Amino acid sequence: MEPKRPEVPQYTLEVLADPSCVKEVVKAILHTIFFHRYFIPITPLTCELLDQTLPAVDDVDLETLVDQRATSLARTINTPPSSHGGPYTSNNNAGRAQIAVQFFEKKRKKSYFFGKADEEICWEQWTLDVTCATPRTESDRIKVRQAMEKSLQKTAMKIVNIVNKNKDHIPPITVAETNPFPYQILVNPKTDNWSARMGIF
Repeated sequence: MEPKRPEVPQYTLEVLADPSCVKEVVKAILHTIFFHRYFIPITPLTCELLDQTLPAVDDVDLETLVDQRATSLARTINTPPSSHGGPYTSNNNAGRAQIAVQFFEKKRKKSYFFGKADEEICWEQWTLDVTCATPRTESDRIKVRQAMEKSLQKTAMKIVNIVNKNKDHIPPITVAETNPFPYQILVNPKTDNWSARMGIF
């Protein structure tokens, strides 16, 4: 009988953005997470967004994946529902979406038969609850921008606090040349097949 695996730490971040910059806000937050979870030497980059300076990871594969997932989320969140009653009513999920990041540890699988020698075990999960606010007047636009700035700053600080306080669950790092932990990014994971292993590098 295999020992019970410990619960995977899960962190939820609440994100607010308007339709014009939801993609950039999501990208900036994803890069901030990966900046603290990319355990190889990197050239740090910065991202200027909504009067905030945020870190970014200089990696082509990661940037491509982050851009694809953020684009997909923006497309999902900005698609009006087919039902009547306005674009953002309480009867549908338009204006809201989730994006999740999972980090995995590769472990040697005990097996007495031919087959997969390694298995990937999730050791951390981040979920972004994204709300898209659509301003209808100039006054609304100013209020939404101020709310976005506050939300982005609060989210960035929450990430820093989480990674500084929660370190004991990080698996041992056994390689130095490449990223030791595979990862995946999923848009609206509740509707996706979590075992499909999309976007793993």
